[in-house]
Amino acid sequence: MSIEKENFLRTKLVSYLQRLDPATPARWGKMNVQQMIEHYAGDAVRNASGHLKIDTIITPPENLERMREFMMSDKPFKENTKNPLMGEDPPVLRYKTVQGAIGALQQELIYFFEAFEANPQLVTRNPFFGDLNFEQNVQLLYKHALHHLRQFGIEPL
Repeated sequence: MSIEKENFLRTKLVSYLQRLDPATPARWGKMNVQQMIEHYAGDAVRNASGHLKIDTIITPPENLERMREFMMSDKPFKENTKNPLMGEDPPVLRYKTVQGAIGALQQELIYFFEAFEANPQLVTRNPFFGDLNFEQNVQLLYKHALHHLRQFGIEPL
């Protein structure tokens, strides 16, 4: 388990996002800063905590092991990686401001850590990578966060 990755999610990610100018153009993709934050909080973190339940694994069983090996590696997601669960265009904003979206992300991260503290054996289903424990979810959330930070020109660490 990487305590550095867990620490990044607990203490550093939100500060990077708070310093990010909402008008920063994306280096790739169609999302703006607020759409990215809402996607990360509302889809990725909520799914990892079990707050958003997805029953189906869309990755074919014969590809799942390879996908999980990639997930646990330090290889980044490719730019313009398509998410087949998202439409061609970014979803309508849920919050009035970027700060509102960041506040929601903070709450979802708190919920994520509390869910696994209350039940360390918790396993949640990710539609791409299958059933994940705490360590695997931290790895995936970290990798996903870095992908979106890079999307807006932030190179953490």
